[in-house]
Amino acid sequence: MNKKQHHIAVMVLAAGASTRMGKPKQLLPWKNTTLLGHVIQTAKASKASNVLAVLGAHADLIKSNIKEKVVFVENTSWQSGLGTSVIAGTEWLLQADIEFQGILIMLADQPLIDPEYLNMLIAISKQNPDKIIASAYKKRSGVPAIFPKKYADDLLKLNKDFGAKHLLQQEQLNVVKIPAAHRILDIDTQNDYEQLKRRNEI
Repeated sequence: MNKKQHHIAVMVLAAGASTRMGKPKQLLPWKNTTLLGHVIQTAKASKASNVLAVLGAHADLIKSNIKEKVVFVENTSWQSGLGTSVIAGTEWLLQADIEFQGILIMLADQPLIDPEYLNMLIAISKQNPDKIIASAYKKRSGVPAIFPKKYADDLLKLNKDFGAKHLLQQEQLNVVKIPAAHRILDIDTQNDYEQLKRRNEI
C-alpha cells in the first residue's frame, strides 16, 4: 500500500477552562514550550498529515502565546462540554479541502504521549482501516484514539459532555486497544503538574 493512502488528521482538544488548575493549563511551561505547544510539536513530529487544535476558554490568550504553527478551530460552545469540541473539529475537517482517512483525537494535557506512540496508532490504523484504534486504560479505552472517517457522523452527534468516550463504549466490539503504559497521565491540578514535572525533570 502506498504510504500516501492513509492520511490521519490530528485533533488536539484544548478548549477547557482549567477550573481545577485556576489558570489556563494549556500555557503551563513544558520543556521548551507550553503543555499545548508540546502536544502540537508531538503531533507534528508524527506521521499524521494535518494537525488542528480546538480552543474555547481563553482562546485569544492561548493563540497569542503558542509559537507552534497549527490550525486553530474555535469552539464557541466549549462551556457545554468536551463533545462540542470534537464536533467543532470534525466539522472543520469535513469542510476543509484536505484528504483524510481517520481522525486522531488527543488531549492538550497528556504531555507524555510521544510521536512514536502516535505512529504506532497510525500504523495499526493503516492495517485495520475500519477499526477504531484506542489507548487502553485500566478498565476502558480512551484517547489518544483514531476514528476512521466513516465515524465522522457519529462524532458530530456526540453527547456534549462526554467527548468520544460514549462512542468508544458503544463501538467496543470494533475497537483495537493499544497499551499506552505510563503515557496517559492527565494534568488536572497544580499538584498533578508539579509531580509530573518533577518525575520527568522538566
